[in-house]
Amino acid sequence: MDHLDQLEAQSVFILREAYRKLRPLAMLWSLGKDSNVMVWLAKKAFLGRVPFPVMHVDTGKKFPEMYAFRDEYAKKWDLELLLGTCPPVEEMDPSLPPAARSAARKTAGLAAMIEKHQLQGVIAGIRRDEQGTRAKERVFSPRGASHKWDIRNQPPEFWDQYATPHEEGMHIRVHPLLSWREIDIWRYIEREGIPLVDLYFAKDGKRYRSLGDQDITNPVESNAATVAEVIAELETTRTSERAGRAMDHESEDAFERLRVAGYL
Repeated sequence: MDHLDQLEAQSVFILREAYRKLRPLAMLWSLGKDSNVMVWLAKKAFLGRVPFPVMHVDTGKKFPEMYAFRDEYAKKWDLELLLGTCPPVEEMDPSLPPAARSAARKTAGLAAMIEKHQLQGVIAGIRRDEQGTRAKERVFSPRGASHKWDIRNQPPEFWDQYATPHEEGMHIRVHPLLSWREIDIWRYIEREGIPLVDLYFAKDGKRYRSLGDQDITNPVESNAATVAEVIAELETTRTSERAGRAMDHESEDAFERLRVAGYL
């Protein structure tokens, strides 16, 4: 097995463990590269069909290309799609910086969907390498009744044994891509031929490395117009993957505050 085979096998195992241990279970589908890889892995794990719903927590501010992709591939991949909305930014914590406050809408929207569908497990496509706060995560990460993440009280995970503690009102976040790197994601996309929103590919000298809301996400300078060119670029770049995310340039603790409160 090569490196991608090992990552794939680990993720498939995690997805199957989540499906065995946690019901009801749903997967977050943000329409970005990581969540599309995650859907692809789930199809592999369960003989071609994802056996649980995928959820899009919609802020109403995504790029038109992302909505078109969602509608096309929800049908092509035969997904059970659950759609949720987010409250207005005026209802979010006013002490947060502007971009983080806007992103906090998704935290509230996700919490509402978890409660509405009484979910015991939520699969999310975060990776340790993309942001320092996410590097503190576990593969199976418990969230309390208020959806909060207690960073200092995470279960140990030895020998691929994942704890699923259960208390009234709590749920488990499951992270099958936690050990993947950005370049692993792209190499897997190339190997498997996984479809993507075309905003990831350069036009007029710019492309998006990370996709989010239009008003808090910016492109980076790039001439990489194909998957192979993106991989070649990543092999040499020193620019952060989230360089185009406005909230990553705000106060140092803003992202961790969002994560503790239940952000993705």
